[in-house]
Amino acid sequence: MPRVHGRKEREILAFLHEHVFDPILASPVASDSLRRGINYTIMRLNERDARGMIQYYWSAIVGTDPSIAFAAKLRQEGFDRFEEAIDQFRVRFDDAFLRRP
Repeated sequence: MPRVHGRKEREILAFLHEHVFDPILASPVASDSLRRGINYTIMRLNERDARGMIQYYWSAIVGTDPSIAFAAKLRQEGFDRFEEAIDQFRVRFDDAFLRRP
């Protein structure tokens, strides 16, 4: 069952939708496997609170075997990966963001 998200979770998801997810989901040329991967990532993020979402993002950057392969597929198909949003993400979703009410 998806979590009920607060402001922080919605802000993180909105950022990721704008910078990574929506360009792929709206693209007529994105492969079905890429769309499935994006939808799976969104589903996994929806299971987490803000801290968990940020940890998930950084785990994808560091690279697990599945995330490395998925990032390569994103690049191969010409889409931005989490890595392209890293500077903005780092500044916007820092420890101070998590401490704010």
